[in-house]
Amino acid sequence: MTIALQDMAWHRSVGQLIEALDRPNFWAQLVRLLDQYVSFDSWVALQFSSGQRPQVFAESPAEDGSPDQLFQDYLKGLYLLDPFYVASRERSQSGLFRLAEVAPEHLELTEYYQRYFRLNVVADEIQFNCQIDQDRTLCLSLGSTQRFSAEQIALLSMIQPWVIALLRQRLPFELEAAASDADQLDTPLPMSNWRKQLEASAQHSRGAQLTARELDVGRLMLSGCSSKEIARKLAISAETVRVHKKHMYSKLGIKSQSELFSIFLQAQNA
Repeated sequence: MTIALQDMAWHRSVGQLIEALDRPNFWAQLVRLLDQYVSFDSWVALQFSSGQRPQVFAESPAEDGSPDQLFQDYLKGLYLLDPFYVASRERSQSGLFRLAEVAPEHLELTEYYQRYFRLNVVADEIQFNCQIDQDRTLCLSLGSTQRFSAEQIALLSMIQPWVIALLRQRLPFELEAAASDADQLDTPLPMSNWRKQLEASAQHSRGAQLTARELDVGRLMLSGCSSKEIARKLAISAETVRVHKKHMYSKLGIKSQSELFSIFLQAQNA
């Protein structure tokens, strides 16, 4: 469906969105308008920041109204492997981003993809990113059980300037509402748990300690990066990546990425 300049309903809806910027139903109105032109099956509005868990401002309701356990696992620490989270931390910029643009080469082979992504998002995801400052990114993510078509992406790309502008204008109201939620604002980054769990496992298995570089290699492996991608991100050779992987597996007493992912999950639930 295309948007014509004379589409009065469209302009009326955008005007209503601007009026609703400070109201609780803002997110519902926004996704309802987007859904008239591009179909999707789930959505979430959240803020990524370095040093704390994502702040969730709104999300699509579950069919039975109960909390989504998979999404709770995501907030506990799986987000550290989310391609969109990783991309937002590596390059801070506003825009519309597709899964295919940010996903590591081996994403679909990872335990994260098999045990979380394909069950929760299913097929495809796109995300509007509004870069607030160097550290914070406000995001509106849309998930679909089918691949977004080129026409849908083109439409979303055309309207992204006003969507991102609305996100930026909405943020002060979200921060004001969340100011009293100290638990969410002050929750420490669970990467420390991940490091502690790996180090404890290495100590228990071999009485050895993992290096910072081995920890970085392990995290990037779990997110789906190939040895070549890890080498590029860490500015080392692919052979050095393989050596770090071999040493890490030996210290942990494991033989597969699946076992490494299990240690990661234990860390998030510790």
